[in-house]
Amino acid sequence: MKLSLRFVLPLLLVLAGIAYGIAPLVDQLTLRWFVKDIDMRSVLIANTIQESLLEQLEAGKRAKTVGFFNRITKDERLYGIGYCATPAGTVLASRSLPEQIHCHDLESWMGPGQHLLQTATGPLHVTVKPMESEAAPAGRLVLVHDMSFVERRSEETKLYVFYFFMGLALVISLITVVIAQLSWRGWMSGMQALLRGEGLLRQPGAGVQPRLSEFKPIARDLQRLIHELESDARARDEDQITWSPESLRAILHGELRGEDVIVVSNREPYIHQRRGDRIEVQQPASGLVTALEPIMRACSGTWIAHGSGSADREVVDKDDRVAVPPDHPAYQIRRVWLTPEEEAGYYYGFANEGMWPLCHIAHVRPTFRSSDWAQYVAVNHKFAQAVVSESKTKNPIVLVQDYHFALLPKMIREELPDAIIITFWHIPWPNPESFAICPWRDEVLAGMLGSSILGFHTQFHCNNFVDTVDRFLEARVDRESFTVSFGGKTTAVRRYPISIAWPPEPEMVAKPIADCRSDIRSKNGLPPEHKLGVGVDRLDYTKGIVERFHAIERLLELHPEWIGRFSFVQVAAPTRTGIDEYRHHEVQVRELAARINARFAQSGPPPIVLKVEHHESRDVYEYFRASDLCFVSSLHDGMNLVAKEFVAARDDERGVLILSQFTGAARELPEALIVNPYDADQCATALNMALVMPAEEQRDRMRLMRGLVAEFNVFRWAGRMLLHAAAMRRRSRLGEKNGRGG
Repeated sequence: MKLSLRFVLPLLLVLAGIAYGIAPLVDQLTLRWFVKDIDMRSVLIANTIQESLLEQLEAGKRAKTVGFFNRITKDERLYGIGYCATPAGTVLASRSLPEQIHCHDLESWMGPGQHLLQTATGPLHVTVKPMESEAAPAGRLVLVHDMSFVERRSEETKLYVFYFFMGLALVISLITVVIAQLSWRGWMSGMQALLRGEGLLRQPGAGVQPRLSEFKPIARDLQRLIHELESDARARDEDQITWSPESLRAILHGELRGEDVIVVSNREPYIHQRRGDRIEVQQPASGLVTALEPIMRACSGTWIAHGSGSADREVVDKDDRVAVPPDHPAYQIRRVWLTPEEEAGYYYGFANEGMWPLCHIAHVRPTFRSSDWAQYVAVNHKFAQAVVSESKTKNPIVLVQDYHFALLPKMIREELPDAIIITFWHIPWPNPESFAICPWRDEVLAGMLGSSILGFHTQFHCNNFVDTVDRFLEARVDRESFTVSFGGKTTAVRRYPISIAWPPEPEMVAKPIADCRSDIRSKNGLPPEHKLGVGVDRLDYTKGIVERFHAIERLLELHPEWIGRFSFVQVAAPTRTGIDEYRHHEVQVRELAARINARFAQSGPPPIVLKVEHHESRDVYEYFRASDLCFVSSLHDGMNLVAKEFVAARDDERGVLILSQFTGAARELPEALIVNPYDADQCATALNMALVMPAEEQRDRMRLMRGLVAEFNVFRWAGRMLLHAAAMRRRSRLGEKNGRGG
């Protein structure tokens, strides 16, 4: 042992010295790389905004230009932006542009070298790009980037270099010790054993004692440490990932390879329907299905759902499974069968007459019946048993979807205590006073807290949930880390705003905008240049369709010049017609549309074109592309993907989105016209603004919204949840190892 230490300790000291000695070189290389990247980024930003900026400057819109700069600097790395028309002029700048930058000394920032500006908040990188125009031949655009992230990355890089050299030292030390031991104990015996196929890996008690096996735990720990460092680096840099189906698959293969992944939802991703003598396979138009399909294809997992198709039973095997997609099977659907009584009580009753109106503050009284609750408990238990039976391991990753399964996480936890359970709540979560109405509030909360991770669309809904738990349960709430400890388990409450796939499917936007405009107007009997608005919703009282129609009526009262020149097409898909409140709502919508049309339709086309029917996704996109505005007036919504779909459909960068302040999307799309749907006058003003908005302003707003929807797409939503689950799984395994070591 003393001999080994003589080799190991000096080697460790030498390599540690080398690691710290090259730290300045690492700093220089890191800075050089990031400065080069920022220069490239500056050129890209300048080229992107040049056309819009010069148009505004030539029009003399200085205030609008400053507002444009302030919106651009919302980028977390773009610190400030400014423009100088002449060297003697005053810089036109965003609020955050450093005071040290003036038009008269811009030439000093344009030469070679690294243009770093030291401030109290940290280093800044200054780039000056020519932005000449006929009116200002000496125009210069100033872009200032925050360089503080370089210091963070530099520290991380030095840490990784240190870990590398320490790992190298340990590996060399292991080899040195093994060779020393072989030499000391008899290298000839070792060589003979190696020639016989035994040697270092021979079992104890067979001659020469093995030594390499003593270091196997150390080698395994080193491999695990390296993997942890790589995974943590990927998790920290998830904001830099370009999220797509391909990147999601790659990350899942790297992070969750071999994991047992199960999705549970009420709606199934593929429905088998009988059409005469043949069976058709349908894929419902659902944001949930769009989000989770890439996960299941990547992980080859199991999707558990209610089998509701007329031919669903005919295509499953003896275990109620069917492989999907039909053309290239990648995962299994496990179908759960419900009786009419179970579906009536669990789905129509407790879920949609109780929890739905309770969570949506839309002034519809929730209805709670003990018989519905009993069916809800029974169906949740039936799905829990399906999860247990489909689990290939004792610690699967289970993704539970929506308010249909509030009790399911706890039920799964009782059967599979080591499972990672991610529950995503697709609808809003009310404040504690509202949730107190539920007679089984404690049971619902306890059921949800069986989750490892509990996700909502907005931080507001996360806050409401934590407040509700704090009010009604004996649980420990940590508001700094947003975790809840209950029943010996900890649940992380996180914000995961859902989105749509990006880019849209090519067939959705294949038809030219001009053709969409002419065809939709012709189909609805409207003149070619008629102004058109569109709304696309389920016929649900939470969507604010009645309030929307009142706003249109108020618009025609305040601005009678739009009578006969503007029509609003409302696409309303029937839904939950077995519930009285929904039937009454449909009658109310139809009667209101008829009354408004009778009042204003004498001068030409009707102001409201109501279409109570299902529309395919391609038809919906055609309406989006044909319209001048889209009005989303939800009274309460978790996210509302219609708003994002409208933005995705407008590759012409035209059209105006009017968006209710009570949607999750309003927090992500501030460039829309944000309104209170209960205020008819405000909504009427927004409608008029949308109808007269210049094309230039439409383009500026739509570009910003399209950029956000592209970056924060549905694959990012799904990927972040799975990455967090993978990190939780790694921490759990390390905890188990430490527990055994202790």
